[in-house]
Amino acid sequence: MNDYSQPRPGKIEVHGNGLGAPSSEEVESRAREIAMIDERNPDEFTDADWKQARRELMGEENNMPPEETSDNADLTEEWSVVASSKGHRLPRPDADEEETVGEHLVIDGLEEAAHDQMLQARREEIEQEGDIL
Repeated sequence: MNDYSQPRPGKIEVHGNGLGAPSSEEVESRAREIAMIDERNPDEFTDADWKQARRELMGEENNMPPEETSDNADLTEEWSVVASSKGHRLPRPDADEEETVGEHLVIDGLEEAAHDQMLQARREEIEQEGDIL
């Protein structure tokens, strides 16, 4: 990747359901799941859980402008925009050069499936602990 790599985009699907812009309730639910997976009380999720949930669902924010260097500081020529210019396609900034859109979706799906499996395993542990007590 280059020096100005872009942050990962947010999820498009969570627990098998399509996801647009997640609401604060959905972020809170995800934070509770993260706390439960970490074997903590889901009602007492931390700021770190909230931030991780927000990062997973909404993607990472990139509010940092690129650093000014001697290479990019000087304006060498005016950029003329011609109406007839068709432009060109740029590579997706959030993917490796060899990663296709399909590969990105598969990786995202595998991460979500792993989260679901860890959550279900923790729920089963809690259920079994309830039977023992």
